[in-house]
Amino acid sequence: MTIASTQASGTDTGLNEEHSTADQVHTAEVPRSPVSARRREAIMDAALVIAATGGYDAVHMRTVAEHVDMAVGTLYRYFPAKTHLLVAALNREFQRLDVAGNWTSGAGTPRQRLERLTTHLHDRWQREPLLTDAMTRAFAVADTRAAAELDSAAATIHTLLARTLSAGEPTPAHLVVAGVISDIWLANLLAFISGRVSAEETRDRIDRAIQRLLDNAARSEKL
Repeated sequence: MTIASTQASGTDTGLNEEHSTADQVHTAEVPRSPVSARRREAIMDAALVIAATGGYDAVHMRTVAEHVDMAVGTLYRYFPAKTHLLVAALNREFQRLDVAGNWTSGAGTPRQRLERLTTHLHDRWQREPLLTDAMTRAFAVADTRAAAELDSAAATIHTLLARTLSAGEPTPAHLVVAGVISDIWLANLLAFISGRVSAEETRDRIDRAIQRLLDNAARSEKL
């Protein structure tokens, strides 16, 4: 199963998500003007600030609305649930990472390029554990209301990994390996935020699993 297959499952994971009449009725509003786009950006910024200081459970739609001086009903027009909001913010952060990092450039093997990216991500995850908690939990438990954002976030992560491996346009083999790496990250981050493993052990598990995966791919001449 790849990271994209977690989308829109609606599975009960025991993690509570806010629900309301507005939550159930509204679908996300696509920004149609610069003002709407700026509002959407401000909402995601506020959610990230709250998540970074309080984790997943601290992100309430009413709290986010207060941060951006917006009525809760208006907020639901942009994001119909907090998981939808957090997954959208996650997608935006990976898009920014892709643009800012230029991970496909520079000499080196696929493993060396991927190591630069994963080192950066490990540092961010460990530096902001509560934000990591919020983002990972939202991705894992989001239901059908966040289907489009889940698809987009999964595609962004998948493409970033595949392009890093290939140093350019990925082949089908790069895409397959990137999908497995996505699964490795998600599984281990879920173990980390649940408190089952430490940050150091999480990094070690991810690194060792990816190393074995790349070794096997190299032996079969897929990379």
